[in-house]
Amino acid sequence: MDSTENLLDGIHGAADLRGLSVEQLERLCAEIRTYLIDTVSKTAGHLASGLAVVELTCALHYVFDTPEDKVIWDVGHQAYPHKIITGHKQELTTLRQKSGLHAFVWRGETPYDVISTGHASTSVGSALGLALAYQRRNLNRQVVCVIGDGAITGGAAFEALNHAGSMADLNLLVILNDNEMSITRNVGSVAQHLASVITSPHYVKLIEGGRKVLSKLPAIQQLAARAQEHVKGMVMPGTLFEELGFNYVGPVDGHDLKGLINLLGNLKKMGGLQFLHVVTTKGKGYAPAEADPIKYHGVPPFDPHTGIDSSVTPADNSFSAVFGRWLCDRAELDERTVGITPAMKVGSAMLEFSKRFPERFYDVGIAEQHAMVFASGLAAGGLRPVVNIYSSFLQRAYDGVIHDMAIQDLPVVLAVDRAGIVGPDGPTHQGAFDIAFLRTVPNLVIMAPADREMMYRMLNTAYNLHHPAVVRFPRCQGRGSFEGLGSEQVVAVGKGRVLHEGHDIAVAVFGPLALDLLPMCQRHGYTLLDMCFVKPFDRELIAQSAATHRLILTVEEGAVAGGIGEEIAAYVAGSPYRSCLVLNAGLPDRFIMEDTREGILHSLDLDAEGIERLLQQHSLLFNHT
Repeated sequence: MDSTENLLDGIHGAADLRGLSVEQLERLCAEIRTYLIDTVSKTAGHLASGLAVVELTCALHYVFDTPEDKVIWDVGHQAYPHKIITGHKQELTTLRQKSGLHAFVWRGETPYDVISTGHASTSVGSALGLALAYQRRNLNRQVVCVIGDGAITGGAAFEALNHAGSMADLNLLVILNDNEMSITRNVGSVAQHLASVITSPHYVKLIEGGRKVLSKLPAIQQLAARAQEHVKGMVMPGTLFEELGFNYVGPVDGHDLKGLINLLGNLKKMGGLQFLHVVTTKGKGYAPAEADPIKYHGVPPFDPHTGIDSSVTPADNSFSAVFGRWLCDRAELDERTVGITPAMKVGSAMLEFSKRFPERFYDVGIAEQHAMVFASGLAAGGLRPVVNIYSSFLQRAYDGVIHDMAIQDLPVVLAVDRAGIVGPDGPTHQGAFDIAFLRTVPNLVIMAPADREMMYRMLNTAYNLHHPAVVRFPRCQGRGSFEGLGSEQVVAVGKGRVLHEGHDIAVAVFGPLALDLLPMCQRHGYTLLDMCFVKPFDRELIAQSAATHRLILTVEEGAVAGGIGEEIAAYVAGSPYRSCLVLNAGLPDRFIMEDTREGILHSLDLDAEGIERLLQQHSLLFNHT
């Protein structure tokens, strides 16, 4: 084969990759890395994580008989090279776009993908179930899961590892992709050598033979077993995983392609519960990403020749930025204030707080339920915890919200970031359900600000309540200014506001869509209500509107099924003003796929144009009656 030939053009599936020599495979890794940088720099998406696992991805597909054998990728940040290898090279240019390639791993996207992943720490449990299903069906298939050092901090991962330990006869390979620690030449070579020895057929044969001999001498067998564990514990960091029932191998260099192929081949032959610790460099092969892997984790479109230009950054007028500023302001005033995040320090705008108040900042890792339980203990001990969790991740913390915060009526402020439409990250990340699952919980006050000033006031209100309080806000730029506001600026609990006084039709909105609809309501003479509170909602304002209007349209950036609109409709139906028709607009009873936030709102008729069209149709009905 011509050494100048582009190998990647000939890869349409893993079988094509397995037809290459190891030397050609190393060239292919370089081509994949270049293609990944060129493509993601145009489409935006996750970059540094994928660059770190190019060699590991190629080695896995080279050694294992995929798609018959299955590789489960935790989260999916690092799965772009996998998508390229499994036939999606061209489609990678449609990544995170409407009707394009999914942002994460999606079940059924290819025969290689049998499990959808978007939230962290699920891969071990899914892989365990998959391996057990294959075993019970007598299918000779291998199952591998790849989990990052961040995702393995999640409790779900350790629950699965603990459960797997009771199934010693199951074939399951767990690969820990560790890209936070560095590995020196000497340490790396020693560890690589030990891993090669431990997985070699000769070593396995020696150990198994020894066990058979010693089985007839129980006392000596126990002594030898203890000695073996102590020796491995002295030279390897995997004692914990050994105690859970896995054979630990590593740490090994995740960019040594030949070494990985050798190791994976040995582990495949060994079978049983295996744990391989692989050390990689996040952003490998692209100098700016290696230097700043956090910046290049999720990237906007950029020029790969110059990198992301940090000198030109638009003003951050997001609701998240308001939260970050408020938290710092509050901490200045009250030394009891502490901030908690489940591994989302940057996304939740808590970076500045972590720098200014490091002793009061707690990153609990990818452990949302623990974040809530931990906050309850802090609150019970006299501190004032503020917890920021993305809406879709809050689903994991629901028990903590009820059992540890609400039932105990503890003064915890819960900031629900990314509430509503998120956009290109797809169905695993849309904040569709928090209104529905929070509004039924007693003792909660739930607020939805329409602008940045109102958000700052609502955070003050939440803090001053001395009871559980929630402020939900979307991932978008907000209007208004909160400059000059102090801790004394609050809002009346359970009270909305009239943004425009009209007639016949009232539009009751929860959140920033209210300001998007204001010009349209002014143009048509509709009443526009900024409801402000999901719980308790302003019953007096709704009753007044029902008494003076023929139609109330509720608009919420959340699921209609179980949402606040349904509660308002039930309230009006049971009131003396039941002749007023109540319609509900919001997210439909289906998962919302990838697109821009604006594109999704438009497709769901939740933008001004769609709401206008809906109300005009009902205006015509009124005229005919």
